[in-house]
Amino acid sequence: MEIRAATGDIAAVDWPGRYLLELATQRQLSAHTIGAYRRDLAELAKLADAGPSPDWLRISHFDIRRCAARLHAEGQSPASIARKLSGWRGFFDWLSRQLPLEANPVEGIRAPRRARRLPKALAVDDAVQLMEGNAHGHPDAAQLCNRAMFELLYSSGLRVSELAGLDVHHVAARDGAPASLGWLELAAQEVVVTGKGSKMRRVPVGAPACDALTAWLGVRPPARDGSQALFLSERGTRVSPRVVQLRLKAHALKAGTPVHVHPHVLRHSFASHLLQSSGDLRAVQELLGHASITSTQIYTSLDFQHLAAVYDRTHPRAKKRD
Repeated sequence: MEIRAATGDIAAVDWPGRYLLELATQRQLSAHTIGAYRRDLAELAKLADAGPSPDWLRISHFDIRRCAARLHAEGQSPASIARKLSGWRGFFDWLSRQLPLEANPVEGIRAPRRARRLPKALAVDDAVQLMEGNAHGHPDAAQLCNRAMFELLYSSGLRVSELAGLDVHHVAARDGAPASLGWLELAAQEVVVTGKGSKMRRVPVGAPACDALTAWLGVRPPARDGSQALFLSERGTRVSPRVVQLRLKAHALKAGTPVHVHPHVLRHSFASHLLQSSGDLRAVQELLGHASITSTQIYTSLDFQHLAAVYDRTHPRAKKRD
């Protein structure tokens, strides 16, 4: 969709607003993503000293380079700067179709090089200990809910947002309400989730997670908000990612897990342990929902670390003897 303006009216047009509206309506990006783009464009206007009504045609390649340098000097991470540059680049690409830009001022500008950080994953024994931490005795409904959530996170490598968005079963769109973004198919031992880029995928669910889900569904009360949310908060509404994070942290402390555990640690552990056992990088990519295998390849480094640790512990000539 192209929106042209007369030359005299260019400065008065809210170009970021029109750009974000197009992203929301045509590309159907999430409200969270739209909000991030809005903040990044407002930050660009501030860094470029463009004033409350920026003349986007006047922002140059030099301005963008200076803005990136200021962000780096303020201590923002290379990953954060790269994300902002990408958002700015997309905006000016769109703007070039509305206005006579000579060139995209962000083109060719790169963020500072970032150090390669390996994701944190639990050792297999620690993961098993964490999962079995509340599997005994006579758990109440809240404990059964927690156990089902944690087992599913580790069993299927879900993002915490994907987990929180699951319904008990598929719900079709009706009366203005959207269809399910994800749902459980317990008989098939699968979950269907909507990941990044609105891409849906099916992920298998292991036997312990199925058992935990069956136990939870046996006591799950109806949701107070009328939804079919699979996991519920203490108020009886759909659980939020933040609640999942807090519950997992408390459970890990109680179980004596030696490292800080958050939901993404279980996703990393899922990927790392599966790759160690199978060596099938493509399968792990599909299960994680990565668009590019480059994102998955980082787990090969974790796998090598595991092999190196085994070598150091067991090979008679691995280390110098005292």
